[in-house]
Amino acid sequence: MSSMLSSALRNLPASSAWAAGALARSLSCSSQFQAAVQPKTKKTLGKTGVKNVVVVEGVRIPFLQSGTSYADLMPHDLARAALQGLLTRTSVPRDVVDYIVYGTVIQEVKTSNVAREAALGAGFSDKTPAHTVTMACISSNQAMTTGVGMIAAGQCDVVVAGGVELMSDVPIRHSRKMRKTMLTLNRAKTLGQKLSLISKIRPDYFAPELPAVAEFSTSETMGHSADRLAAAFGVSRLEQDEYALRSHTLAKKAQDEGLLQDVVPFKVPGKDTVTKDNGIRPSSMEQMGKLKPAFVKPYGTVTAANSSFLTDGASAILIMSEEKALAMGYKPKAYLRDFVYVSQDPKDQLLLGPTYATPKVLERAGLALGDIDVFEFHEAFAGQILANLKAMDSDWFAQNYMGRKSKVGAPPLDKFNTWGGSLSLGHPFGATGCRLVITAAHRLKKEGGQYGLVAACAAGGQGHAMIVELYPQ
Repeated sequence: MSSMLSSALRNLPASSAWAAGALARSLSCSSQFQAAVQPKTKKTLGKTGVKNVVVVEGVRIPFLQSGTSYADLMPHDLARAALQGLLTRTSVPRDVVDYIVYGTVIQEVKTSNVAREAALGAGFSDKTPAHTVTMACISSNQAMTTGVGMIAAGQCDVVVAGGVELMSDVPIRHSRKMRKTMLTLNRAKTLGQKLSLISKIRPDYFAPELPAVAEFSTSETMGHSADRLAAAFGVSRLEQDEYALRSHTLAKKAQDEGLLQDVVPFKVPGKDTVTKDNGIRPSSMEQMGKLKPAFVKPYGTVTAANSSFLTDGASAILIMSEEKALAMGYKPKAYLRDFVYVSQDPKDQLLLGPTYATPKVLERAGLALGDIDVFEFHEAFAGQILANLKAMDSDWFAQNYMGRKSKVGAPPLDKFNTWGGSLSLGHPFGATGCRLVITAAHRLKKEGGQYGLVAACAAGGQGHAMIVELYPQ
């Protein structure tokens, strides 16, 4: 598989950091799966007068394909399980937590503030405030940085952030005509008024409004956008399939070797205990090549095999001021440093968030791309990831679209998503950001690095990037 993707990548610019040798190393460098390596000492990114915010621990329940073991639950059930897993892992007293923030995208109307419902279910005091944020695929990133801001501002010392998504059961609404009729019917006072309204109902009123992962402003699905983006940057079907196979292969290796330490077991009511992600399925190029385009037919290149799948899951992360963590006897895993949010054209540049966010966060932190030891980028689609890396490695794109004199460069593959990514591990929209951050922290410790860069795209043409710094060992 390494040789196949290496061959496909020869079409990239000669100056690209995407060298075939880098891929080979990312697939075969067993040293990064052995004992932890002591990191090289670099400058710390702490700033005078600014509180250091640290990650104490992060967990997630297994990410599962929608329609499987979590299908009969509700979102707050998954979020509650993640919170309970965090409490078990850390033994943090519930009354020490000052605030809880959760991210989600497809909201269950019965529990619109899912953070609050999950917190109460997990046994937190009803005096602990909790709120929910939504920012598409970077919702839990927003939850985390909201917590960072609260701590930096001195409002809190201990925040739990997280995210949840349950794609097995999404809201399906009546048509607008039927909703208006039902609401009016609810206000009708006499039998005559009610019968008059009922008589106006027509068969087409019963047609439901089915949910779609589509942009409101463009009415275009993200898969369609990914197809156009791949075409715009010349990303072939072969490249996409090989990248997806790489993601699954690396995820399976990480899972088998016990590297996915953030996963906590979840006893599903009435069912068995779930202990691992169920979407990791290394296939073959031959099998993947048989799939038909999923969005742009018949000539598109995005298929079910090279896209992230609909996923159920939840995550939770414990964030503290450094002083509080040390006072409580914790050894933090990492500092959360500089972060940025970006937005761009929601049609032609919908999924280019990492390209725009990466140089900005590096500049804020005073770092160069070469200073980063591990990269954790959200993989919405293989074509999206490859298009971003080509855009990042293009002087022309930097000059004509980003207002920069030169490119930032593309991350080398031997540092990039080497424990798998959203294509293989799964992508519960609201929960992915926490997985990216805690994975970056674990990889930094395991591989002997100091700085990690987390980046993700989101619907609406938005993106996020954050610098994670390993806590001194």
